Amino acid sequence: MSFQVINGTSIGGYLAGYGPTTQQDWAGTTIRIQLGLLIFFAGFLGNIYHDDELREIRRAAARKQTRKAETQGERSKVGKVDKVYEVPENGLFRLVLYPHFFSEWIEWCGFWVVGGWGCVPARTFLINEVTTMTPRALSGRRWYVARFGKERIGTKRAVIPGLI
Repeated sequence: MSFQVINGTSIGGYLAGYGPTTQQDWAGTTIRIQLGLLIFFAGFLGNIYHDDELREIRRAAARKQTRKAETQGERSKVGKVDKVYEVPENGLFRLVLYPHFFSEWIEWCGFWVVGGWGCVPARTFLINEVTTMTPRALSGRRWYVARFGKERIGTKRAVIPGLI
């Protein structure tokens, strides 16, 4: 939570102190702001969609395990979910293993565009996200290959379609 407070304070303080404060500062920013919002919401919706795809794997497993437990008369196991690992196949999961990371980067890129190229906190946050999440995605891809095999993972990249 302290991270969110520091991040929000940095961005809010920057925009209040250095962002556009006069009508002249706002002149000509409409297209940039609209473009930034479009990019932001595309990333936001992608993030929600791909996170939900991951949750659906667990929900489907819970439904299957509940049906099995009820059929076998094991009431104590109803509602408990054993860990289930699958390779998601919908949306950008067809191309990468961590599209929710990529979507979040798109979100923050859009926010940076809205704030303006000089919005240091937004740019810094985006850079921090990319530099901290990329190693996690690369490590996660290695885990997927070890768990499911190179044939099952195929040409899927870790986080950026066609690149990483």
